[in-house]
Amino acid sequence: MYIYMLLMMIKKLMYNSLINLPAPSNISTWWNFGSLLGLCLMIQIITGLFLTMHYSANIMIAFDSVIHICRDVNYGWLIRTFHANGASFFFFCIYFHIGRGIYYNSYMYMMETWMVGVLLLFLTMGTAFMGYVLPWGQMSFWGATVITNLLSAVPYLGIDLVQWVWGGFAVDNATLTRFLSFHFLLPFVVVAFTLIHLMFLHQTGSNNPIGLNSNIDKIPFHPFFTFKDIVGFIIMIMLLFMLTLINPYMLGDPDNFIPANPLVTPVHIQPEWYFLFAYAILRSIPNKLGGVIALVLSITILFILPFSHLNKFMGNQFYPINKFMYWIMVVTIILLTWIGARPVEIPYIITGQLLTVIYFSYYLLNPLINKMWDKLIN
Repeated sequence: MYIYMLLMMIKKLMYNSLINLPAPSNISTWWNFGSLLGLCLMIQIITGLFLTMHYSANIMIAFDSVIHICRDVNYGWLIRTFHANGASFFFFCIYFHIGRGIYYNSYMYMMETWMVGVLLLFLTMGTAFMGYVLPWGQMSFWGATVITNLLSAVPYLGIDLVQWVWGGFAVDNATLTRFLSFHFLLPFVVVAFTLIHLMFLHQTGSNNPIGLNSNIDKIPFHPFFTFKDIVGFIIMIMLLFMLTLINPYMLGDPDNFIPANPLVTPVHIQPEWYFLFAYAILRSIPNKLGGVIALVLSITILFILPFSHLNKFMGNQFYPINKFMYWIMVVTIILLTWIGARPVEIPYIITGQLLTVIYFSYYLLNPLINKMWDKLIN
């Protein structure tokens, strides 16, 4: 009896969330990235579980266990490259999802959904960083050493924090073990926060391209948007398979094919491509503490967006100057990603500093120009 009631509750929840959910009739393809992120999360969890069955979190055999997965386990090479490239697709979808939210001012329409979304970004970044350390190649080891060392910039507590994270006096076996534990557990925390994210979304409903109240013009989620999402799923899986089967290591670093060696520092230490924009901001500040603050602010600044919203209309489509500024900001992030992969030398240093100023200026100038444009309209 109780099982039947539970099944009926699940059925009703699924019906209200995926079939009969009222959705604005005019939402475009840019709204597909939310569902694509759900698919990416499922792919990462499933492939990750299979990889965990064969991976060994010990610095003596971690690198060899990854080689074993690729060479000896049936289709291990496919699961490993699918997982690695799946992370890249995950961040590709995240950045498009956030970009759409900023362009259409979705953060104002659904503040709680936005706040949980930014928390999800932090959790995903943490999960990805810990996963990058696990293969225990040269770039994995030195990336972990450099990034965890940033905690030493914290006044008074810095050195203690670094040693606490390492579990010793260097990046060693204890570090690798705890990174595997958190890399395994955090995706399930991400799933929990995703459900909270969806709960808030379903309370307010989705935003739409024109930013007006769409209660008078809503249609059921199924079949109109389920088929649209399925098309998105097919395209993304096809692209992921193409990348994995044609050039699986295109987005990886060649240094990670070398086992970790604490005595040999790579010529140019850099994280994965999806962290490069933040890494470029970190490097652009000469002071270590200032660089760490700028690094953290580059993401946490997204929290202030709902509170800096001063315009009368929702979305940049009614504000031509802000629309232009938005695309300048997009180009700035792309250039910062490129700068992050360049050596620390002239002219890349000054270019990175200039781009960092432009990046942070967007968040300060955007609401002011919104307000100015509203006065001009009046």
